[in-house]
Amino acid sequence: MIRTIVLHGVESTGKSVLAERLARHFGTIWVPEYGRTYAETHGVDMDEADLLLIGRAQTEMIETAKPRAKHFLFADTDALMTAAWAAMMIGHVPTDLLTYPHADLYLLMEPDVPWVPDAVRIYGDDAVRTRFAGICRDMLEQAGVPWLSVGGDWNARFSHAVEAVRAITPAS
Repeated sequence: MIRTIVLHGVESTGKSVLAERLARHFGTIWVPEYGRTYAETHGVDMDEADLLLIGRAQTEMIETAKPRAKHFLFADTDALMTAAWAAMMIGHVPTDLLTYPHADLYLLMEPDVPWVPDAVRIYGDDAVRTRFAGICRDMLEQAGVPWLSVGGDWNARFSHAVEAVRAITPAS
């Protein structure tokens, strides 16, 4: 059985970079964020149908990658993160986003690093970012999944994440 670790949290907190770095460190693979690709193609003005599609596609990408993973699979977001996006963007969470398989561990990236704008990041205002971070944390708590907070500078994030991953039993 492969242990799945999902990086969760607001934009510009290093989820993609950390997922790739952890995969390299543990000699396995990672799954990128489908929502970013979707936003780059279709724009950031999304409705419920867009978010449901993103959640479903992200889940399928994770499930498809599992047979190629070695002990651990890292994912830059999953349907629970898409649920947080839904709460932030459309004001409610479609039930389907809460029904997908959950990871063995979620690493909640704290918004304690500078926000870096790009073409698809939209929540850079400090107050809005703080609100979104609360939604992300609430989503993990409501789902009852195992999670740990990861903060600090980039090297501290990596060190904390490695310790957290080592603490869960790798697949046999």
